[in-house]
Formats: sequence, structure tokens, C-alpha cells
Amino acid sequence: MSATRLVSLVRFRNLRTRLTVIYMGLFSLALLLAAVAVVTAVTNSARRVVRDEMAAAGAVYSQLWSARSSQLQQGAGVLAQDYGFREAVATNDEATVRSALDNLRARQRVDGALILGIDGHATSTGLALDDAALDRLFTGLESGRIESGVLAIDGQAFQVVAAPVNAPVLIGWVVFAERLDAAQMRNLEQLSAIPLSAAVVLNSTADERREGPITVQSPDGPSMRLDRPLPSFDTAAPADLVLTYPLKRAMRPYEALFWWLAAIGVAGLVLLMGGTWALSRGLTRPITALDDAVHRLQQGDYVEAPVTSADEIGRLAASFNAMIGDLKDREARLTHMALHDQETGLPNRLSLERQAGAQVDAWVVLFGVDRFEVVRNAIGYDSMARLLAALGRRLSALADGAPMARVGAGALGLVIAAADEAEAVAAATRLAEAAQAPLTINGAPVDIALTAGVAGRGAPSSDLASPVDRAAIAVDQARAARRMVAAFDEAAYGDPGDNLSLISELMTALHDGDVTLAYQPKYDFRAERITGVEALMRWSHPRRGFVPPDLFIGMAEETGHIRPLTEWAIRRAIADQKTMAAAGHVLTVSVNISGRLLSDESFADFALAEVVASAADLCFEITETAVMDNPELALHIIARFAEAGIAVSLDDYGAGLSSLTYLKQIRADELKIDKSFILSLDQSSRDALLVKSTIDLAHSLGLKVTAEGVETPTALALLRGMGCDLAQGYLIGRPVPLAVLTENLASPTTQTDLARQA
Repeated sequence: MSATRLVSLVRFRNLRTRLTVIYMGLFSLALLLAAVAVVTAVTNSARRVVRDEMAAAGAVYSQLWSARSSQLQQGAGVLAQDYGFREAVATNDEATVRSALDNLRARQRVDGALILGIDGHATSTGLALDDAALDRLFTGLESGRIESGVLAIDGQAFQVVAAPVNAPVLIGWVVFAERLDAAQMRNLEQLSAIPLSAAVVLNSTADERREGPITVQSPDGPSMRLDRPLPSFDTAAPADLVLTYPLKRAMRPYEALFWWLAAIGVAGLVLLMGGTWALSRGLTRPITALDDAVHRLQQGDYVEAPVTSADEIGRLAASFNAMIGDLKDREARLTHMALHDQETGLPNRLSLERQAGAQVDAWVVLFGVDRFEVVRNAIGYDSMARLLAALGRRLSALADGAPMARVGAGALGLVIAAADEAEAVAAATRLAEAAQAPLTINGAPVDIALTAGVAGRGAPSSDLASPVDRAAIAVDQARAARRMVAAFDEAAYGDPGDNLSLISELMTALHDGDVTLAYQPKYDFRAERITGVEALMRWSHPRRGFVPPDLFIGMAEETGHIRPLTEWAIRRAIADQKTMAAAGHVLTVSVNISGRLLSDESFADFALAEVVASAADLCFEITETAVMDNPELALHIIARFAEAGIAVSLDDYGAGLSSLTYLKQIRADELKIDKSFILSLDQSSRDALLVKSTIDLAHSLGLKVTAEGVETPTALALLRGMGCDLAQGYLIGRPVPLAVLTENLASPTTQTDLARQA
């Protein structure tokens, strides 16, 4: 933006300037309209005068032309009727003819005279005619259509008049020619009341002629022009009398008037500017004061505007002052609301953050009420708010009056000064132990238990720099470690941001081939050979190396990326099963299906379409808890799998709260006992009893049983004795890539060794 434009914007934001400019603009517009009206009227009047004068001059010239033509024609007629002249013409007495012509030319004061015979021969004095001019003259006279008109001789216009010579028949014509030069035109110009410019134009056309005076553009500017046609001996190119008059000459008498109008306008603008400026100054002074008060209000300074009058501006200033008072009260209330919890009246998280930022050696101690939801549901929301307020007052008193803030639903925090982390943890322990005495709410004692987290401010470059956030995580870490107080452990917390980036990297890894399937064999006791494998995902990250499946699969479930991951696994498992079959190993391939996909009908459609199209022998492994979120839809989808011939296996049975109700409802083909029971099978009779009863229960329900975590020959033998159907574990084989699995299955000792151990 240019400096001129910027200055213009700044100036026009000033009300005083705007008022002055607006009034001056309106006055200038009115003055301009008046000036335009005056100039237009004067110009139109001047043009009418010029038009009338030119029309009159044209009429006068026409009369002069006719009079001169009659005069010359009369003189030529006298000579043509003279007996001696006619005899001289008839006898071709050229000397007599020339003498007579010279005598008459001198008396008539014409430029040239000639006798033109009917044979076309001409005898002239004072003027020499070229052949072209002589032909045009002869043609015109012979035709009888013209006896007086304009004739072009050597490019010069002449007024030509002829009289016939009869002796007694026509033997020729007496012709007078008068030059239509600048001198004659000046004589014509002097007859006009205005200084016209006159000229005879030859070879004019009908397109060039206009009826009456017209306005044309000339080198001197706009001019008025009048074309008067003249009789001409040349029918192809007639002649015109052209009268012109520059309009600026017509406007010259009015120039003084225009100057006076301009002077009056400028004087009016100056007077208006001074008056408007003075008026607007008095008007805008209180507005300027009000504007200054508003700007100071924007900067947080509550200053009142002076009330200098009782008019609208004075009332506006008074209203502004009243608004200032309301804003002060409202800001105080909003500030209190922004820094305090509405339920308990305690300071809130923002207040705690400010306290921590104001001290150099500040440590934040966060107290979490254990079993908060249970206690709140038992005593009610209102009573819980009073309990937190009372607990806050108690902790504040124990901390020598330090402000206690409510940070979360069941979390209170305060800032303490400590030299190091050990001192802060000791202080937090002392406060937590002293504050856990029962509190009386609504006349009844309420027992409370507290877990405290301690944290200082993190490094500025840290993703978790807030001491309040670090202390909240420390509370969770203390509860996980079953301790009353814990300091924030950054190493245990890890890098969530780095883990979050795994998701986008995982999708890229699927396309780049960094994600693969490893297969762990399943040994069939009755067939005494390996009859199936479980497909397990493996990810070799180019920078991180091996990424644990529990990490990236769990994050894929939380972020909604588990479906594309599972779809890829199903397609890959089907392709690998065909590869194994081509190598002579017909095996059932088990694929783990996340519980989040058991409520997705479109995923079920995909899985069924892939299996039906490939005729694959797949087994979908699910956990029994996967049906708890939406049991009806999950059971329906599992039933669709079963009807399509896809085996369903209940994975990790016994690891959670196993429900016989869901076990009865789920159309499963297999039950997998969790490895936590199998690992101690040869050491714990209790685990052996649970495994044996589970196998019997599953067989009673028509389910096959697979034992996970088989790592010793003893466990394998015990499972065979208990009637277990399948075994899976490191003893049978570790998860390996497809090529390694195919090579192991091709070894003749593999199946034999397993059968011998069992």
C-alpha cells in the first residue's frame, strides 16, 4: 500500500476531517452542477448564435452570387448582341474578338473572358483554359443545363458566366470567369457579423454535405460548419461554399464569466472549509475524549469519559461510564469463575498452573481420591462436592495455608516449595497420611483414601512440560505401583507422541511390505501331526527395529485402523495358505479378529466374500469378551461366520472373567485355554484340575480344545492324557515366516519328534 493511500485512510478515520470533506464534497458537487448548467446554457446559446449567423451569411452569399452572376451575364449579353462582335465571331476575326473581350473584361473587372464556338474552339484573354476545363465548360453550355456556375481551372475555382452568340443561329458563347480566391472570400467574410472563414471546396460529394450548420472537429478544436452547394459545370464533382467558425471564439466573451464563477466557487469552498472545521471541532471534541477512553479500556484501564453536555453525546458518555462500572464488576466475577471451581469454590487448574509458574522451586502435589466414583455414587454429587471442599480446606491447613485447587473430578492439588524431588515426595507423603482421617458430611463420617503424585516443571522442549499434567500422570503411576505417593517417572511414561506416529507409519508399512505374517504351528494329538497354524503379525520398523504386536495392534484398535490391518491379514493368510497347499501342506490358518470388528456388518461382508471366493480353510480367533459391547450384533456376525463354514475359536479362555452364559450362546468350534494355566500345569495341581475340567466342559459343549503356552514335554504329555485336542507353544514351534515354516514341515523328523514327546 502506498504512503499516500495510508495517509488518506488515517485522515478519513478522523470524524472532524470526514465532516469537513463531506460538506465540502456536497458543496463542490452542487457548485459543479451549477457550473455545468451555466457552461452548458452559455455554450448552447453561443452555438445557436453562431448557427444563425452562419445561416444568414450563407443566404447573403447566395444573393451576392446571384447578383454577381446577373451582372456578369448582363455584360456578356450586351457583347453577344453587338452586331460588329457577332460579325467578327462569324468571320473568325480573332483580333477584333480579342479587342472586344479585353475591353469588356476591363469594364467588368473580371479575371478572364473568352469566346467559345460551337465547334469547341475558344479565344480567350486574361485566362488560359486547359483542355479538361474547356471540355467541362463546352459540355455544360452545349447541354443547355447551366450558364452560370463554378468551373475548376488548373485546380482553382472560378465563377463562370456565359451568354449565347446568335447570328442568327447559335455560333458560340461569350464567357466571363472570375477567380474565387482568398481575397474574394475575405470580402465575403467581412459581410458576416461573426469572423467566419469561407472557402469554395471543389469535388465535394453528397456524403460531405449536411443540412444546416453542424459541429465538426478541427485542429483548433470544435468548429461550426455550413456547406452551401454552388452550381457547377462539373456534374461528377459539385462545388460547395464552406463556412467555418471555431467555437472557442464564440466562447471567448464568456471567459470572464467563467473565471468569476471559479473564483466564487473557490472562495465558497474556503469559507465552507473554515466554518465546517470549526463546527466539527466543537462537535468531535467530546467524541475524541470518549474515543480515548475506549482505547484505554481496550488496554485494561477503566477510565471514565468526561460528560461535557446534556445532549446525545453527553448522554452517550454517561452511558459509557455506567458500562465501565458494569464491566469492572463483570470482570471481577469472570476472573473469579475462571480461576475457581464452581462446585466446591476451590481454585481450579488454571489457578494452580499460575501458582506453579510464579515460583522457581515449585513442586505440584496432586491428591487423587481413591474409588472416587464409588464414593460419589454412594453419597451423591452434592455431598461429594462438599466432601472435596472440606478435604481441600484440611489439606490447605496441613500445608500452612497453601491454596488448594480442584484439578479434576476427584483430584485436588497444591504447590509446595522443595529443594529436590525427595523433599517434595516426603512432604506429599506427610500430607496424604495426615489427610486420610474420615470427614463428616451431612452428619455421617465418610472414609477416604488418597493417592498422591509429585512433579516439577518439565524441560521447555518436552512434550509434557506442565507440572500439573506430570503430577496427574504420577498419580496413575502410583496407583499402578500400589503406592500412596509417587514422583513422575518420565522413563515409564515413555513418548506417546512417538507412539502415535506409529499409526501413520503402520499404514505406510503395509504398502511397503514391512508388515509380515509369522505362523505358529498347532499340533493335533489325534492325528499326531501339525494340522493348523496361527497367523501372527510382525512389524520390522526401519528405525525402531522390531515393534511389539501388543503395541501397534492395541493402538490400531484405539485409533480405528484395526480394520485395514485385519483385512490385509486375511488376504495375506489366504494367499499363504495356497502357497502351503502347493507345497503339500494342507493346514487350517487361524486369524485373530478384534472385538471392535464384531459389530461391523461391512467387515463381515468383506470377510465372507474373501473366504467364499477363495474357498479358504480359515479359523477366526476371538475373545469371549469381544461380544460384551454389542452382544446381539456380535453373536449375529459370529453366526454368519459359522454358517459360511468359517471355524470360530474362543481365544484366551480363562484369562478374564469367563462367562458360561456367553460360552453357551457363541457358536464356536474351538476353545483355547490361556497359557497362564498351561505354563504351570506340571507344577500346580490346582491348574491341572482347572485345565482338565475346562477340557471336559468344552467337549460336553461340542468344542475342540487348544492349549496355548506348551513349552515342556511333561505339559504336552499331561494334555494328551487329559484329552486335549490341539497344543500350541514353543515346544511345538515358535512363530516363523512362511518360508521357514514350509521348510520345517518338509523335514521328516519334525512330526516324529513331536509324536514321541507326546
